Amino acid sequence: MRRMLGSLRDGVGFDMLLIGASMLFLIALAGLPLIYNVMMSFQEVDMFTLGSLFRPFVGLENYREVLAEPIFWPVMINTLVFVVGSMAGQFVLGFSLAIFFAQKFPYSGTIRGLFLVSWVMPGLVVGAIWGWILAGDFGVLNVILRGIGVIDTNLFWKSDPALSLWAVIIANIWLGLAFNMLLLSVGLAAIPGDLYEAAELDGANAFQRFWTITLPMMRPTIGAVLALGLIGTLQQFDLFPALTEGGPANSSNVAQYLSWQYSFQLYDFAKGATVSVMMFVLVLFASIVYVRSTRHEVRG
Repeated sequence: MRRMLGSLRDGVGFDMLLIGASMLFLIALAGLPLIYNVMMSFQEVDMFTLGSLFRPFVGLENYREVLAEPIFWPVMINTLVFVVGSMAGQFVLGFSLAIFFAQKFPYSGTIRGLFLVSWVMPGLVVGAIWGWILAGDFGVLNVILRGIGVIDTNLFWKSDPALSLWAVIIANIWLGLAFNMLLLSVGLAAIPGDLYEAAELDGANAFQRFWTITLPMMRPTIGAVLALGLIGTLQQFDLFPALTEGGPANSSNVAQYLSWQYSFQLYDFAKGATVSVMMFVLVLFASIVYVRSTRHEVRG
């Protein structure tokens, strides 16, 4: 006991205590539910066996049934469009804002701080706000587009099958814009200003400085932003029930919302678990690719 108390006093034991508490927290609230979910995807689950841990084992039958569903592949295409559109919009706009606010002008820090409002707002609140903005009859976006002459008649963003998925993408871009801007701003701030001064003295224009200095120096930060953006986008759920509920006719349905529909609307918990495990494998693969691609980076 004296040795244990001594290790706590010298700091080493206290560090291990904090790490152990964090690991127990992650195992209890993330690890065990993940294992349970994976087990459920290989079992036959219904309302009568939901409370049991050990249920009839069906192997890959749930996966075969999910892959054979007519709705599955259109939903996966929607998921791909949602992920690529959201990540591209968040990254391009976030990088542009990060470069803009890197310039020195009055109140730049204050204005940049206002962009963080979207980041701290819950997804359901963001969905409600964008539900009003994208409303077909009185939405602000339609008023703006008509005012600048882009459209002649109102667009029904949430009820038009051709626009419903893009309505959620627009809302998700706004939701994740501040996070991308913040991380990319940190990466930009870490680039020595001497490099830009030397390149400018050598006659390099703004685009050449961006291409030869900013992008190479930002590679680790860009990789982290894209990896975190992929994980966050695949986890995005709140905007779908708040805006479109996957409709109309599943035109805006994605894998994470389909998993919820299987489990809590159709009460087919095995298929819901199966879809979520597929998404987990995809995120895990993307994370491994990112870690392996940046393992040679030296961070000091």
